[in-house]
Amino acid sequence: MDLGLAGKRAIVLSSSRGLGRGVAEALAAEGAHVLMTARSGDQLKTAAEAINAKGPGRAVTFVGDLKDNVEAIHEAAMKELGGVDILVANTGGPPARTPLTVQPEEWTPQFEAMVVPIFKLAGLVLPGMRERQWGRILVIASTGVVQPIPNIVISNALRSAIAGWAKTLAGEIARDGITVNLVLPGRIKTDRTTEIDTAAAKAQGKTVEEVEAASLATIPAGRYGRVQEFADVVCFLASERASYVTGSMIRVDGGAVRSV
Repeated sequence: MDLGLAGKRAIVLSSSRGLGRGVAEALAAEGAHVLMTARSGDQLKTAAEAINAKGPGRAVTFVGDLKDNVEAIHEAAMKELGGVDILVANTGGPPARTPLTVQPEEWTPQFEAMVVPIFKLAGLVLPGMRERQWGRILVIASTGVVQPIPNIVISNALRSAIAGWAKTLAGEIARDGITVNLVLPGRIKTDRTTEIDTAAAKAQGKTVEEVEAASLATIPAGRYGRVQEFADVVCFLASERASYVTGSMIRVDGGAVRSV
């Protein structure tokens, strides 16, 4: 299947490792050109060099914190890529907290770091997408949006706010040929998953191995997902072939979420 991504231009946030890097690699493998962002310059450079060594799409980079560089990221994409057809909004996860341990003063800075930059960046890329009558906005969220995950209440709450925004936006711009979707990773094997398991182990007084075993027992597929499997779904939703999919939340979780 030709996904029609050759020559498309994408911003992929937080893409030096994990899911973001996997998505950038998948898009570039289909011929899209990507602007990758991260705070770690060394990791980002390594990731971009690996993409450019393979092609056919090329990768350029922006090093800096998302919260303080929204406009600069957009300017870099316009300069290096000539425009933005695809926005993959991927942000780092907040610290692990329960509803009873999160402090009131933690909410605002986490909202400003995780949520506001996505809204702002979407606002910057949308005029060009509407002019071209084509665009894809994809948010990498979490299955915690539909089935809250213990110990990460900040993520559950703030990503749910993004879900409400995305659904509203999707209805307003569908006629412009622009789709807006959330992709919800379940237990995908990344450094972030290890961090969550470690925090859960500490909270429960268990070993990380015990927590992982308990997680695997809840996944019908019987394993953690691979980054490539997740990235392939994002790549399809970013493509020409997914033109009639919008306002949706797509789970990539091996069947772990029990809701229909």
